[in-house]
Amino acid sequence: MQPTVKLYETDAACRRFTARVLACEPAPGGWRAALDATAFYPEGGGQPCDTGALGGVTVTDVQLRGGVVWHTLEAPLPVGGTAEGVLDWARRLDHMEQHTGEHILSGTLHRLFGAENVGFHIGRPAVRMDMDRPLTAAQLAQAEAEANAAVRANAPVRAWYPGPAELAGLPYRSKKELAGPVRLVDAGGADLCACCGTHLARTGQVGQIKILSAQHYKGGVRLAVVCGGRAQAAVAEAWADAEATGALLSAGPGRLAPAARRAQEAAAETKQRLVALQRALAGALAAAAVPGAPFAAYCEGADADGLRRLCLAVAARTGALCAVFAPGGRGLAYALTAPGQDVRAVAAALNAAFDGRGGGSPEVCQGSLAAGGYEAARTFLLSGPNKP
Repeated sequence: MQPTVKLYETDAACRRFTARVLACEPAPGGWRAALDATAFYPEGGGQPCDTGALGGVTVTDVQLRGGVVWHTLEAPLPVGGTAEGVLDWARRLDHMEQHTGEHILSGTLHRLFGAENVGFHIGRPAVRMDMDRPLTAAQLAQAEAEANAAVRANAPVRAWYPGPAELAGLPYRSKKELAGPVRLVDAGGADLCACCGTHLARTGQVGQIKILSAQHYKGGVRLAVVCGGRAQAAVAEAWADAEATGALLSAGPGRLAPAARRAQEAAAETKQRLVALQRALAGALAAAAVPGAPFAAYCEGADADGLRRLCLAVAARTGALCAVFAPGGRGLAYALTAPGQDVRAVAAALNAAFDGRGGGSPEVCQGSLAAGGYEAARTFLLSGPNKP
């Protein structure tokens, strides 16, 4: 079969086209059709395929095989006839914004720090970029600022197949050795890279480039990046989140970090006071407990650590089964211990009787009960058969 004419390589802005159907056959997911020409971009180079419709039939996937572009369809098309192709333009435009922005940022990182892009994928919600060396937060901030300056310069983006002599003299980036014709993309002077994808006509159409996150990955750094409409949405979402957080902290955007630090310090101080109160309560309960006798108590406001602390303090005095309860978990939180004995069977029996969940070590078990209440659980534990 003759190779498909790739309209997307020469006119990335083409949204509609008409082409002749050369073949149509059953395929996984429906049918697949080949045309003499197409504007549908097939999946490849880290860029997802285009979707849309051919002859009114939904296109769900597009793949390139041996020079032929195959379109997966929900229904067959008549071979020999013509079909109008209509791209899902919002999807294509998003991909072009992400891909062009990735070129600008990758080229900037390479120029500034010698970093190579060794992995790229347009996913959701962000573009993944894998750089081959560690980059600091300051370096990434500098690269982001200079990449956005290249966007604002609104320089033309060019994609072409240079001849062998021209190609040999160009310092282009490529992830691998290439044989045969090489398609290059010049992203407004910010990047020159071998690429098969679709791109915008000018850098200014990218709008904005934003690095969302960076993490160490295989000796380098993995970036999550958004461009164009995605970047605008991310900034708007972050700003709305900052305003909502500021309202809670009584501080506006730009002053959230100090306010959050103050709230964190206040929470730590409150926790220290709570621990001190729980220790005092543990001492009071232990002093009131009868040595050798099983013990159960209800302590409103005790957290998981507090329940454990109270339980151990009382059991150290009584030397017998101790259970402390408080609101929490699935309804009623508990801690169990019995010095020198395995309380896991007791916890299992308690969970079975009151729709509970939890466990622990032979020394201490913790969990929560969804049914019953404190009095029922206390009676169950201290009734005799359920003691360890």
